[in-house]
Amino acid sequence: MKVGDKIPEVLGMDAAGNEIKASDFIGRKLIIYFYPKDNTPGCTAEACSLAEGYGRLQAAGFALLGVSKDSAASHTRFAEKYSLPFPLIADVDSSLNKAFGVWREKKMAGRVYMGTVRTTFIIDEQGVVTHIIEKVNTKDSARQILDLVAVK
Repeated sequence: MKVGDKIPEVLGMDAAGNEIKASDFIGRKLIIYFYPKDNTPGCTAEACSLAEGYGRLQAAGFALLGVSKDSAASHTRFAEKYSLPFPLIADVDSSLNKAFGVWREKKMAGRVYMGTVRTTFIIDEQGVVTHIIEKVNTKDSARQILDLVAVK
């Protein structure tokens, strides 16, 4: 996925088992953030930053979705533990990660493996990607997004 691309229609299932589609957001701006794993330090910091800034993001006209490979049950526990006010998509088969191009080879401690590269996509009211953040500031993610789209 690159700037100018239209996002796929079917985005996946949220933790409650509801299918989420791109057409659900037509007429609204959308942020989709991909993260590696529930309840890890960086992912928790990012989710909490977005939760804290959620009101500002909504005021700027954005809906917000989080995506990881975790199960719906894991997402439910994570969202409840940190009072996350936005849906989390359980992409257990990596299909959405692959569609957005964030399922890539990673290296850690000399080990090479496939995993989610933390990335945030900003999408316009017609479902077209307008910005991609690849160097996510996990501790201040909401501010990073708002600064990028020039909302103060």
